[in-house]
Amino acid sequence: MGKAEFLTPKAIANRIKAKGLQKLRWYCQMCQKQCRDENGFKCHCMSESHQRQLLLASENPRQFMDYFSQEFKNDFLELLRRRFGTKRVHNNIVYNEYISNREHVHMNATQWETLTDFTKWVGREGYCKVDETPKGWYMQYIDRDPETIRRQEELEKKKKQDLDDEERSAKFIEDQVRRGREGREEVSEATLFPPTPLVAGIKSVHGFSVNVSSLAPNALQAAVSAKRKESGHSSESKGKKKKSALDEIIEMEEQKKKKSTRTDHWLQPNIVVKVITKRLGEKYHKKKGIIQEVLDKYTAMVKLIDSGDKLKLDQSHLETVIPAPGKHVLVLNGTYRETTAILDSINEKSFSAKLILDSGHLKGKTVDGIAYEDFSKLA
Repeated sequence: MGKAEFLTPKAIANRIKAKGLQKLRWYCQMCQKQCRDENGFKCHCMSESHQRQLLLASENPRQFMDYFSQEFKNDFLELLRRRFGTKRVHNNIVYNEYISNREHVHMNATQWETLTDFTKWVGREGYCKVDETPKGWYMQYIDRDPETIRRQEELEKKKKQDLDDEERSAKFIEDQVRRGREGREEVSEATLFPPTPLVAGIKSVHGFSVNVSSLAPNALQAAVSAKRKESGHSSESKGKKKKSALDEIIEMEEQKKKKSTRTDHWLQPNIVVKVITKRLGEKYHKKKGIIQEVLDKYTAMVKLIDSGDKLKLDQSHLETVIPAPGKHVLVLNGTYRETTAILDSINEKSFSAKLILDSGHLKGKTVDGIAYEDFSKLA
């Protein structure tokens, strides 16, 4: 029976049948041909083209196996890096996504017999971190891209700087508490007077010693009252002043900790971002796009501004966009997270900017020292 003509019902039915994944036992990796049934696979094996491929493979079988192994490894790791980034994931989940592509290289044509063997191999070679659990093998991609390493180093430096600031604040509070305690002890000592024994001509009244013979009764009473008022007023003013200052510092630090909202993820919808990864080719490198949807904390769907293409990207493959002064931005991290603002100016030396908050109860407030990676242009 001859081949069906173009766009006849028979040809359309054949194309529909050829779509999608089919049985692996009827697939020829050497010829990269998928047969629909056992008879088709048998006819293919008897064909002249298949016999020629077998003759070529028999001359140097190791070369063909190495080629298929290299292709399998490259495609598998690229999917792991692009789809899951540096997150820890079960190896079977990655493999199921890999084989969903109809044109993938089958594992039975490589040097690895099972997925477990391949997982152990990538762990030994240093491509991934692998570990075995009762649920199976897990793998975590090790990203050695220079751009990613640079951004990670910047984040670590920023985190260390924040920790140093917290340590200095804690030390400052500790010093204030210690000074407050010392001040209260001094006040307590000042209000206590040691008892004075009665001697001839001397009388002690509330720690105030007077010569009874040299003072009239009215003068004695006036002196004692004045001493009481002076001691009581001094102790109250000193104790109240020290206590209020200490409470104010503690309250201020507690509010600062409550407002601290730094996280390791910053993706937000309706912001402009730039693609920094080179894995997708020059077509998408350094192109700007708008985040349409945040799929999880670390992954977003980005629509490119120039071409309109939609890409599913990890936040490590994106960076924020700094607009011209006067434009609206969204704060992505830190104390003023999810607050819209207006870019006032930038400081190129410290890689930071001055913003004027444009929403919330702090609207109109000017904040300085906001890092480049903590805000981005609004779409």
